[in-house]
Amino acid sequence: MNALLALKSCTIRFGGLVAVKELDLEVRTGELFGLIGPNGAGKTTVFNLITGVYKPTSGSISFAGRDFHGRPPHVIAAAGIARTFQNIRLFPDMTVLENVQVSFHMRGRQSLFGSILRSPAVRKDEEQCAADAMKLLELFQLGKLARERASNLPYGSQRRLEMARALATRPRLLLLDEPAAGMNPQESFELMRLIRRLRDEFELSILLVEHNMKVVMGVCERIQVIDHGESIAVGVPSEIRCHPKVIEAYLGKE
Repeated sequence: MNALLALKSCTIRFGGLVAVKELDLEVRTGELFGLIGPNGAGKTTVFNLITGVYKPTSGSISFAGRDFHGRPPHVIAAAGIARTFQNIRLFPDMTVLENVQVSFHMRGRQSLFGSILRSPAVRKDEEQCAADAMKLLELFQLGKLARERASNLPYGSQRRLEMARALATRPRLLLLDEPAAGMNPQESFELMRLIRRLRDEFELSILLVEHNMKVVMGVCERIQVIDHGESIAVGVPSEIRCHPKVIEAYLGKE
């Protein structure tokens, strides 16, 4: 199976602090891949490296065979990488539907001039955008809330809305940063089913950062564990569960 995303010997320093050190990470095409580790291990920093928020001090990042080292976030997003955030970042004063429509506009083909004049082509695009957004909201069980302000949604629904908005950019790789945070056991179980469905229906690769070990072990096909910014293990869930370094650094603390 081919690697869609590859980090090679990636290091990032913030002054004298080494947040990620000589990290190799590979997500294969169509794979459900988990990245876990204790608080402060560097997981979200890795997401920020992949999405261009941070530029690695050294090492390389490639996506779909192209060098993405130092590329800005909008270029990386346009290439097919989307993410959610550990702290939800919706547009709170916009409706649920509008939050998703915003992401669809990233793939819009209309000119600024046409948009100002509200040409028939622009109106047609907007109608299609609204219809596509509603389909996504139905998939995430948010269709009945389409006209609600995003800030009025309960926490679990806001999590699902953020995932729907990321998916609206039509990514090839979806990065999920603690999607089960704040969810009860039933919601976490439904999340696992949803993640598998997204991978299959949208032909995605998914990179998941999550502290809920039932979700990680239940949905991920391979898992990588980092501690203090360094990789300590990579393998299938059964290997990770009983790996002595992982137990010492992380699982033994759960």
